[in-house]
Amino acid sequence: MGQNDELKLLNGKNRRLLQLIFSRTGIVMLLMLLEIVILAGIFHFFSAYFSLFISAQYIFSIAMVLYLFNCSMESSAKITWLFLLMLFPVPSSIMLFFVRRDPVHRAVKERIGELIDESRSAAGDRSEILKRDEVTDSGLDNLVEYLNRSAVSPLYGNTDVRYFESGEKKFEALLEELTKAEKFIFLEYFIISEGDMWGRILKILADKAKTGVDVRVMYDGTCELTRLPRDYPKKLEALGIKCKVWMPPMPFVTTQYNYRDHRKILVIDGKVAFNGGINLADEYINSGSRLGHWKDTAVMLKGDAVQSFTLMFLQMWNIDEENAVFTEAETVYMEEKHNGYVIPYGDCPLDRDHVGENVYMDILFKAKDYVHIMTPYLILDNELENALTYAALRGIDVKIIIPGIPDKKIPYSLARTHFRALLRAGVKLYRYTPGFVHAKVFVNDNEKAVVGSINCDYRSLYHNFECATYMYRTSCIKDIEEDFMNTLDKCSEITEESMKKDGILYKITGKVLKVFAPLM
Repeated sequence: MGQNDELKLLNGKNRRLLQLIFSRTGIVMLLMLLEIVILAGIFHFFSAYFSLFISAQYIFSIAMVLYLFNCSMESSAKITWLFLLMLFPVPSSIMLFFVRRDPVHRAVKERIGELIDESRSAAGDRSEILKRDEVTDSGLDNLVEYLNRSAVSPLYGNTDVRYFESGEKKFEALLEELTKAEKFIFLEYFIISEGDMWGRILKILADKAKTGVDVRVMYDGTCELTRLPRDYPKKLEALGIKCKVWMPPMPFVTTQYNYRDHRKILVIDGKVAFNGGINLADEYINSGSRLGHWKDTAVMLKGDAVQSFTLMFLQMWNIDEENAVFTEAETVYMEEKHNGYVIPYGDCPLDRDHVGENVYMDILFKAKDYVHIMTPYLILDNELENALTYAALRGIDVKIIIPGIPDKKIPYSLARTHFRALLRAGVKLYRYTPGFVHAKVFVNDNEKAVVGSINCDYRSLYHNFECATYMYRTSCIKDIEEDFMNTLDKCSEITEESMKKDGILYKITGKVLKVFAPLM
């Protein structure tokens, strides 16, 4: 790879300790710490008068418990809050009220609702496809009706889907497709990090922007904490690339930190779209991975279903725009017919409708033969754990591949707390011994598959903006199942006996922190 093939805007490591301390991020962290100290001081002052307001505290706590059990919250989260209310009645009550009122997200929720309504006309009327016998017989019409309750998620035919079993293969195809762009390139990613991968992509983006291609980049604000400086958008704009940062760090305690943009979307000219678990950083193509072999997956769509990913991107991009424009999504690309059906869909955490989890459970409940899963995190709520165990208990072959080298010890410790119940129900669990699995894949019965950004944990299922590609009888489903079986050959099975070999730290940490899992 020649030096002219890539473009870097930063010199060396951009987040050294001193830079962090004196950066906007450092100031934000300092102000948040100061605010917490002040709040603690106020509470300590009033605690001196404990005997005077003990009765009021109990009444207030009882009221908050009643409020907790009558609000629309997942049952595991209610148990967590009940535990906190028992230990720290007043501060936990204040925090619960603050989180439930969620003043920051209300305006964003209303704006997203407006944008979804405005974008429906751009999607056009695709109801005719829902009347086909193979669609109604499969139940896809009911699934589409559910998905369209809170989003724009039509069912598409005429879409070719190619599956990539590694970040390296997706990267090669992505570079090739980027060079063909003529009108626009839209990128929305959770992580962008300077290096070989982003450097080569950025070079193409900058060259395309010079020729008049509309290039837009959107990434999550957490990148500012560890990977990119605050002024990185200005550096991109100097190259002719439009850039936005989703929810950057703010100098006060706010519920906005709950709602991260975890999606991975790249759309080219409304003709090609990429989706999956692969971010734009070197570890995703196994360059400098500290976790052994990085196993990840993605899909490339060509055809009508690309329209949905264009709409998803524009909905997020237009949140802070006074006049939303969806013209780039109005033209449906048609070339040749392809087998199967595709539903690109998103999951917005602000509507309290847990789309990602419900689609996974729909697959588990309707499975007839097998459900094979790859996920980096297995931190389950009661509903998803019950769906997995129920599927296994009724004879479905449920296999789950998780990392052999976890990226974080706490998530693995929490995942471990579910192992025994899953194993005893007949679910088969496997560790990917060569390294880390970051893929988010469900495949079942040689008919259905989901590849996207949605992990099997609370953060993905309840708190993040996510997206995925649902496929029914597309030609690539056999490739997804084949990849699962090939990956399985590199795994070691988890059994109750093998669990005894885990370190004592894993065993204790998982049990202690499980009560806090819904808040992580």
